[in-house]
Amino acid sequence: MSSDRTLSMRPSSVAPRGNLNDLTPIVHRVVERIGETNDITTLVLEPLDAPSMTFRCGQFNMLSAFGVGEIAISMSSAPGEGTLRHSIRDVGAVSHALCQSRVGDLVGVRGPFGSDWLVESASVEADLDPRDTIVVAGGIGLAPLRGAVEELVRANERGGGRVFVLVGAREPSQIVFRADLDSWRARGAKVSLTVDLATPEWDGRVGLVTTLLADAGFDATNSRAMLCGPEVMMRFTARALVDLGMDPEGILVSLERNMQCGVGWCGHCQLGPFLLCRDGPVVPYAGLVSQLLTQRER
Repeated sequence: MSSDRTLSMRPSSVAPRGNLNDLTPIVHRVVERIGETNDITTLVLEPLDAPSMTFRCGQFNMLSAFGVGEIAISMSSAPGEGTLRHSIRDVGAVSHALCQSRVGDLVGVRGPFGSDWLVESASVEADLDPRDTIVVAGGIGLAPLRGAVEELVRANERGGGRVFVLVGAREPSQIVFRADLDSWRARGAKVSLTVDLATPEWDGRVGLVTTLLADAGFDATNSRAMLCGPEVMMRFTARALVDLGMDPEGILVSLERNMQCGVGWCGHCQLGPFLLCRDGPVVPYAGLVSQLLTQRER
């Protein structure tokens, strides 16, 4: 199989979309609201009168703020947690309305949509992957990876491969999921943090997240990677991992291009020959995607 055919021939973890039911939001109630940073809020949702959602780490939902609109937001929970979490940055009208939601408010949820990180649930009896897994996140890019890291840490506790979590943020106050980072570290994951701009109380690393790679301690020849964050970060991180000896086929990136329908109908999320709501958001870096990552974000 040639590398530039990798993405188009990758089996999807979800059925092809196109059913009208996929366009109908299911009403959920906000049961918990967590302020992660000054502009990032996590909403924990429960359906009013429908079964709990079945999803895989890395997939996304279309969230509706009734009367305002809807946007694509990845799940930030692990399937085994029993909750449905979405972590949202307040950057526009819809995200602002969602971030202002209070416990008891109602939101619409369509999904799940898209591809995933190919991480088996730790609650499922399966062969444990012995490879090292390197998770690299920039800012809120840790949100779509949070569930995957939780499953990987659980698997590591059962004898699976080592987990390396490398996180970059603009400044210390923008580091999300601090309690999770502490929990993952305490349970065996190797967690490293860096910021672009240090504050007087910050005594950690300062610099780009790529500076964490060289001395992280993973085996690049027997590993896989999951990257999420600004595309320039993912591009340079993927190239650095390949330079360290990692197989490009083992590097997954999460992309987004103005997703509006979630079912591959409207075409707003097109990137080259792909519709990222259907063929992504998680795609292998190898081949064509490595070239498309140089395309300007719209």
